[in-house]
Amino acid sequence: MSQAAHAAPSPYLAIALVVVAGVASGLLTPRGPITATQAFVSLIGLLAAGVAVGTIWPSRWVLLAAPVLYAVVVEVSRAGLDGASIDRPSFGSTLEVVAFIVGRVLPGIVTLLPLVAGAAVGIHAASRLGRPDAVGLGPLGWSLTTAALVFLGLVAVMVARPASTAPIVGDGAPERSVAELVEIDVNGSRQSLMVRGRDTTNPVLLYLHGGPGGTDLGAIRRDVGLEQDFVVVAWDQRGSGRSYPSIDPTSQITVDQMVSDTVAVTEYLIDRFGVDGVYLVGQSWGSGLGALAAKARPDLYHAFVGVGQMVSWDDTDRMFWEDTLAWAERTGNTGLAERLRSDGPPPYDDIRKYGPITSAEHDWNPYPGFDPNNEMPAILFVPEYSVIERVNAFRGFFDVATVLYPQLAGLDFRLHIPVLQVPYYMVLGEHEARGRVVPAEEWLVMLEAPYKEKVVFSGAGHRANFDRPAEFAGLMRTVAGRHSGS
Repeated sequence: MSQAAHAAPSPYLAIALVVVAGVASGLLTPRGPITATQAFVSLIGLLAAGVAVGTIWPSRWVLLAAPVLYAVVVEVSRAGLDGASIDRPSFGSTLEVVAFIVGRVLPGIVTLLPLVAGAAVGIHAASRLGRPDAVGLGPLGWSLTTAALVFLGLVAVMVARPASTAPIVGDGAPERSVAELVEIDVNGSRQSLMVRGRDTTNPVLLYLHGGPGGTDLGAIRRDVGLEQDFVVVAWDQRGSGRSYPSIDPTSQITVDQMVSDTVAVTEYLIDRFGVDGVYLVGQSWGSGLGALAAKARPDLYHAFVGVGQMVSWDDTDRMFWEDTLAWAERTGNTGLAERLRSDGPPPYDDIRKYGPITSAEHDWNPYPGFDPNNEMPAILFVPEYSVIERVNAFRGFFDVATVLYPQLAGLDFRLHIPVLQVPYYMVLGEHEARGRVVPAEEWLVMLEAPYKEKVVFSGAGHRANFDRPAEFAGLMRTVAGRHSGS
């Protein structure tokens, strides 16, 4: 045979394959795999690409070069995309570390790991085929490769499990009950609802989660009190939770768009359940969104209930900064105090600067009734989320906030919503932070509404509806009894 017939494929071909894979991933899945289908395609495709790369270039160096080159190409290909989970990594707070993990480390399990494992398989295959340029992995290397392949198989099984919500049971499985996870079209994007109720003829309650970018399906599922008397609809807003795939284009993540989406979801529920209005409940950011929606379309709502009411994000953040700094100085946390002084008081253009303030809230504002099981990540470990959706819940929290939170600067309901044309209930926890309480109480005093009332839940904090679910369900029954709309 000629010398050309024995020549090994050029390593440049392997490099080209990695570059093509990186460009494809960066353009087609710029935020990493965000659906089960994308995860499977990435895992299988990059495993196959890795085998090809390892076979073409059967050197141990490829086990390092391939993932590094792939990661660099992906970063370049998706440059300019908005979102804290894929922005330049920083590690100045717990939230920034979490953003790095969910934005880069966890997606790497179905991208970088199969690429490396596949390359190892390719190297092993080239060695077994007697390629003179192949370098064997050795017993340890092959054992690690086998372990990686087994692990990827387990990941595939976990990713394959779809989300679900349990049926309503008790007293013979009510015939008119509803328990479902459904995706609907909301102004041109697919968004997710959890709909649960013992009787579909009961009043409809639309719940708006906080954040922006949060999700509360797991928190709602911890107590079934509301669904006994209401059809409870928990909507994961655009780019949030189970609706994370709707995040792009981020140019549509605006306050006005969120209000329009709220109206669209409300109209869907009115049409589906044949009611003349719904009861609107918002928590934290959701309370702000709810106030804006109730102002825009009061004809759609029997009443609005704001839990942990937000009124002025600027004032709240400034007081949070003051309270965090005072706590840091009092406890000798000089590192935190120095960073806060360096950043100065909010608002900030860089969302990451809020991390130290947000992360420390339960340190400077502790209370005996605080239950971490009502918070992320605990509320994500319910059947209503698939594995990918749990990761997406964190990504949505960071990426939606990156785009939307700066838009809240300057918004102040004391100036912009002096009147609501629906009955309004403000629900505050006894231990709510002063940064929220002060603007909220000032707004309530000046607000004109057909009916308004402040309700304080003893022993509760910012998420008073979840800290005291039985009391909240009782309040909602009272609200529905007073304001039926019919």
